[in-house]
Amino acid sequence: MHAYAETYLDDAMNNLGDMFDYAVYDCGYELGDIFSFFLTSGVADAFGRGNPKYIAGLSGPELANEVLYKTKGFRPDVEVSENIDKSAEYWVGWILAYYQWYTGRSFADLYNKGLTMEYLLQLYPTLHEADITKFVDIADRLVKRNTADDATNLQIIRKAAGMTQKSLADDSGVSLRMIQLYEQKNKDINKAQAITLSKLARVLGCVVEDLLVSE
Repeated sequence: MHAYAETYLDDAMNNLGDMFDYAVYDCGYELGDIFSFFLTSGVADAFGRGNPKYIAGLSGPELANEVLYKTKGFRPDVEVSENIDKSAEYWVGWILAYYQWYTGRSFADLYNKGLTMEYLLQLYPTLHEADITKFVDIADRLVKRNTADDATNLQIIRKAAGMTQKSLADDSGVSLRMIQLYEQKNKDINKAQAITLSKLARVLGCVVEDLLVSE
């Protein structure tokens, strides 16, 4: 099932591509850093669920400003440069938005399955002019290969937030042992109490659904 109506797809792909391009070339951020901010800001979740404000209502630079405001507390006053050619970073956002829409998986889950910024940049030289189905085939194989032994969403979001298990336990009030059990898959986080999930999500800056494991 696709993440949202295909009507919004072109806007979503262009806007995420423009967000990455603006954040890297105009604001001076590393691509991996801006993607981490995207995840922890909550914008990635809203974008992935098809919130019209984020997939079509804001331009790429406005989307970057929203992410930076939610994670860093400010909106950079940086003029948008006029680039004729699309950058590799633009393509990464463009193709990632497509694949997220196509699979209906969250951005955090796709990262967890191996679609990191570094990996996508490596694909750019050979795939940026290829039919999009070639990327889908490669991504599908990677996701399938990494599904069995992947890290939990809790672990990937915690690491993206720059937190240790102990700091998450201290800030959330959820015991360190419980966090370890969830990340080691010795306890099913999908069966955790709602209050536990809410505490973890509040500290990590995400929504409860981001922490759950896709069936």
